[in-house]
Amino acid sequence: ALGDSTRVRIIAALLDGERCVHVLTDELGMSQSAVSHQLATLRELRVVRAAKEGRHVYYTLDDAHIHALFQQALDHLQHQ
Repeated sequence: ALGDSTRVRIIAALLDGERCVHVLTDELGMSQSAVSHQLATLRELRVVRAAKEGRHVYYTLDDAHIHALFQQALDHLQHQ
């Protein structure tokens, strides 16, 4: 999951809470198809989950463990 910089950026954005694809594309400065492709991979890996509300799909980190693991990795990198 962390082998692609786009997926890392998506996970980092989701640390602050759920986002729809449109918000992620704006925040990351990427096309919707590129973001959606990476989100599909993250869903397959059970890193993120999706909830559909009308025409929008909202993504969030799958659980608190994912949040804690990613935050721990960021903290470790900041100490180096």
